[in-house]
Amino acid sequence: MSGTPAYTVRVAADPADLEACLAVRKEVFVREQGVPEDLEYDEYDAGAVHVLAVRADGTPLGTGRLLTGAAAAQRTGGDPAVGSLGRLAVAREARGLGVGVALVRAVEEAARARGLTAVDLHAQTQALGFYERLGYTAYGPQELEAGIPHRSMRRSL
Repeated sequence: MSGTPAYTVRVAADPADLEACLAVRKEVFVREQGVPEDLEYDEYDAGAVHVLAVRADGTPLGTGRLLTGAAAAQRTGGDPAVGSLGRLAVAREARGLGVGVALVRAVEEAARARGLTAVDLHAQTQALGFYERLGYTAYGPQELEAGIPHRSMRRSL
């Protein structure tokens, strides 16, 4: 087996890429986890930086988004140098292949490219270990988002 991954990760570049990102989120969050659609999609999607993981045949495998500026400030305590990573979703068939790690690193690279010094996120509590392995530290109390327990986390870039 070669060391080449069976997928690539890129910043969503056009409406078809964004549609693929939203489709992965619908599968993971709405169908699997029962998040209401009206909560999953929000006014921040249009201005966010979305990253997309796809197989060579174009099948979308995962997505995540980066909020910056005023959109991020609402989630990060108002610091304009901190971005907000969110909506990280990996299709069931791609779990365990490193897609989630690649997506997080792509969001971090997009944050660095925009001059940000840290990334915040709200992790589902069952995913805390995943983010801790990537250098994120939890802070603050556990909170419910869409009925799912979450914790805030941050990583300096």
